[in-house]
Amino acid sequence: MTQPANVRAANYVLTLEEIGNLAEESGKPAETLMNVVALIAARFQTDVCSVYLLEPDRANLVMAATVGLRPECIGTLRLTLHEGLAGLVAEQVRPVAVGQVASHPRFKYFKEAGEESLQSFLGVPIVERGVLQGVLVVQTVQTRTFPEDEIRMLTEAAAQVAPVVCEARTLDRFIAPAQEKLWSLARNLWWSWDQDSTGLFRDLDPVRWRELNHNPISLLAEIPLSKLEKRAGDLVLHGRINYAYRRQQEYLQADRTWGATHAGVLRPRPVAYFSAEFGLHESLPIYSGGLGVLAGDHVKSASDLDIPLVAVGLFYGQGYFRQRLDRTGWQHEEYLPTDVSQLPMEPAIGKKGEPITVHIQTRGASIAAKVWRVKVGRIDLLLLDSNVDGNTPEDRELTSRLYGGDGRVRVRQELLLGVGGFRALKAMGITPGVLHLNEGHSGFAVLEAIRSRMEEEGVSYDQAQPHVSREVAFTTHTPVPAGHDRFNGGLMEEHLGPLRDALGLSHEGLMALGRENPGNPHEEFCMTVLGLKLSRRANAVSALHGEVSRAMWTGLFPGKSEDAVPIGHITNGVHVPTWLAPQMFRLYDRHLGIGWHEHSGESRIWEGIENVDDGELWETHLSLKSRLLEFVRRRAKDQAERRGEPRETLQRLDRVLSPDALTVGFARRFATYKRANLLLADIEKLASMVNDPNRPVQFVFAGKAHPRDEPGKRVLQQIAELMRDSQFADKFVFVEDYDINVGRLFVQGVDVWLNNPRRPLEASGTSGQKVVLNGGLNLSVPDGWWAEAYDGLNGFSIGTGRTHSNMQVHDSRDGEELYRVLREEVIPLFYQRDRDGLPRGWIKRMKRTIRTLGWRFNANRMVMDYTLKCYVPAAGGTSSDMSIRS
Repeated sequence: MTQPANVRAANYVLTLEEIGNLAEESGKPAETLMNVVALIAARFQTDVCSVYLLEPDRANLVMAATVGLRPECIGTLRLTLHEGLAGLVAEQVRPVAVGQVASHPRFKYFKEAGEESLQSFLGVPIVERGVLQGVLVVQTVQTRTFPEDEIRMLTEAAAQVAPVVCEARTLDRFIAPAQEKLWSLARNLWWSWDQDSTGLFRDLDPVRWRELNHNPISLLAEIPLSKLEKRAGDLVLHGRINYAYRRQQEYLQADRTWGATHAGVLRPRPVAYFSAEFGLHESLPIYSGGLGVLAGDHVKSASDLDIPLVAVGLFYGQGYFRQRLDRTGWQHEEYLPTDVSQLPMEPAIGKKGEPITVHIQTRGASIAAKVWRVKVGRIDLLLLDSNVDGNTPEDRELTSRLYGGDGRVRVRQELLLGVGGFRALKAMGITPGVLHLNEGHSGFAVLEAIRSRMEEEGVSYDQAQPHVSREVAFTTHTPVPAGHDRFNGGLMEEHLGPLRDALGLSHEGLMALGRENPGNPHEEFCMTVLGLKLSRRANAVSALHGEVSRAMWTGLFPGKSEDAVPIGHITNGVHVPTWLAPQMFRLYDRHLGIGWHEHSGESRIWEGIENVDDGELWETHLSLKSRLLEFVRRRAKDQAERRGEPRETLQRLDRVLSPDALTVGFARRFATYKRANLLLADIEKLASMVNDPNRPVQFVFAGKAHPRDEPGKRVLQQIAELMRDSQFADKFVFVEDYDINVGRLFVQGVDVWLNNPRRPLEASGTSGQKVVLNGGLNLSVPDGWWAEAYDGLNGFSIGTGRTHSNMQVHDSRDGEELYRVLREEVIPLFYQRDRDGLPRGWIKRMKRTIRTLGWRFNANRMVMDYTLKCYVPAAGGTSSDMSIRS
C-alpha cells in the first residue's frame, strides 16, 4: 500500500539537529558529507546517493562523497556543467528526475564510477544564500518514478546540507587539496613545458609515468586518493604541488605581458591560427612531424607572450600511426584508438551554453562535427571531430587518421578544418581579426570568411573578398610538390558546390582561385595557390625558402619580377621551455639569471653562457648523453623482444653504444629528399670511421616514412639493416616509433645533429634548433635555417651550398663532403682533449652556438615577428605605415 505523503515526508526529512550531530562527530566537512549521503540513501531507500560540488571555476563538478558508487571516484570524477544528468541539474539549477536514464539525451555513463546497473536518477541543486554550491543525486538499480513529494523532500534535504557543502567548498577541503591542484595542472597543457609540474607527475610514480606515455590524466585517474596523499606525504610533495599550482595561476592571470603591450588590438578580435596538425605533447597524438611540432611551439609561445590567439585543428581519433619494424627492417603501421577520457579535452561550449556541433553541406550530404576544447596555457585549441551520431560511416571515420586516405578523404578533412573550423569560432562568439593559415590545408577557411562577410554586410563576393584578404596571413612550408594538396574539379564541385553557390561563383570561377593558370581547364585546384591568392601577407619559413618560394610562384603575379613577388619570410623557431633539458634549464638559471626564459628571444640574455665553467657545461652534456644512451638501449631491447629476437641479441643490446664515442643523431621524417642514407654512400669509409678504436663514431636514428611512401620505407630499411651487419651492429641503432618524446631525448643528448637534405628542399627544419639549446652541434647542409645560421664557428657545414642540375652528381658531391667534414673537422675537434680530459675547442663551439643562435631560432622571436609584421597590421593596429604599394 502506498504511504500517505505526510508519512513519507516524516521518513525522509533530515533535521538540522541530525546534520549538526553528523558534523560534530567528524569535525571535517568531507567526513560530514559522507555521513550525510549515507543517511539520505537509507532514508530514501536508494542504492546510490552522491554529492557533486561545484569547482572554483564554476564550470565543473567534482564528486565529493558517495554511497553506492566506487569510492576511488571521490575527488577524481569530474564533469562539466554540460555533461550528464548531474551537469544538467547544475546547468538549469532545478531538479531532474528520470525513470530510465538510458533514454535521456543528456545521459552519460561514467564507467569508472560503476554506474552500469543503475536505471533511475533524481538530482537536485544545492543552493546556499542564492548561490549554486553543488548537486545532490540519488540513483536506483530498479526503474523508479519519483513523485513530486519525493522530489520536494530531496530538495529540502539539499537545502539542509547546503551549509556543510558551502563550508567544504570555502575551506577547499571537500577533497584533498593536493589532488585538486594536481588535476588543475593536468587539465592545462601548460604543465608540459613547466619543469616543476612535469617533475611532480613523474615523481608520483616514475614507472607508470613512463608506461603511460607521460600522460598526467591517465596517471591521476588510476591513483586512489589515499595512495596519492600517502605518496605526496612520503616524498614531501605538498610544498612542490602548492608552488606549481600557484605559478600556474599566476601565469594564467598575469596582465603585464608582452602581448598586452604590443598586441592589444587583437584582444576583441583574436588571431585564428589554423593548422592540420598540432604537436604539443606525446600524450596528445594529433601530429606527424615538423609541421605539427612547429604549430605546437607557435601556440605555446603565443601563450607565453599572451598573444590573443585561438588555434583550430582536427581531432584524429587514431592519430598518426604506431611504427613497427619487422626483422627485415621493413616498416609496418598500426592504428590504435585514442581514449578521449584520458586527454585534457572538454566539449567546446557555444554562445547558447550548449556543446557546439557544426554542419557543412556538400552536394551529397551534410557532414557534422563536434568541437573539443584543449587548454594550452592561455590559448584555446579547438579540435573538430566527425565521429558523431548522424554522420555516415564514411564521415564518422573522416577524422580518424592524420594524413590517411585518398584525395576524397583529404578534401573532406580540409573542408572540415577550414569551413567547419571557422563556423566553430562563430558558434563560440569569436570573430577573428586575423586568419593565419599554417600551410594550405586550411585554405577553405578564407572562402567561408568571405561568405560570412557577404551575409553579414549584404555585399557581393567582389566587395567582400578584398576586405577579408587584408586579414589573412598565409605561411607556406615546403617547396616539395607532394606538400601542396591538389584536387580535381569533380571533387571540388561535390564538396565545395554549396559554398560556391553561396559565394555567387561559377565552377570555373572557383577553380580559377586554385589554379596557377586560371585559363587552363585541365589544371587541378591547388590549396597553396588559394592561400597565396586570398592572403594579403604570405611568408616562407626561412630566408632561403623565401627565395625558393618567390621563384616557384612567380607565375601567380604577372608583371612582377621574381624579387618583387609578395612572399616574405619569417624563419621558424622552437619553444625553449619545451625542448630544453631540465639539467640545462638549471644551468641557465644559475648563469643567465632567474626568469631568463621569459626574455629568451632577446640576444642579450644569452651572453652569460660565456661565463659558464667549461667543466660544468661538459658534465651537464655528458649526463644528458648518458640518459639518451640508456633510453636507446632500452627501446632497442624492447623492439627486439617484440620481434622474438634470440637471447644473445638482447644481451648485446644491453651493452650497445659507448658513452665515450662521438654520438651523431638523425631523427626526422624519412622522405627521400632528406637523404637519411647519404651516410651510406661509401660503406668502407663508414666502417673504418665507426670502428676506429681511438676515435670511434656511433649513430642513433629515428623517424617514420609515410605509409604510402615506398621509396622512403626502403631508405629506412637500409638504415635499420645496419643493426644486423657485424661491422655496424654496436654503432648503429634505429629507434622505432618516433614521436615528441623520442625527439626530445635525441636533441638533448647527441653530440652532433646530422641534417643532410637535398638543397634547397628543406624549407626550414627545426630539430637542429632544439639541439642548439642543449649544447649539441649541427652538422648540416646549408639549407633552410642553417643557411642563415652558420657562421663558420658555431657548428659544421656540409659544403658551401652549391647544387647541381644532375641529382646523382649533387648527391655524390654532398656524400663526399659529409665524409670529409666528419674526418677532418668533427672527429678531430671532439677527441682533442686537454690534461683535464675536456675538449676545450668543442666546448668553445658549444658556447658559441648557444650564444649566437639561442635567441634567433626561438619561437618567442618567431611569434613576436608574426605579431608585429603580420597580425597587428592585418588587424589594422599599426600607428603608421607610409609604404607605397604598387
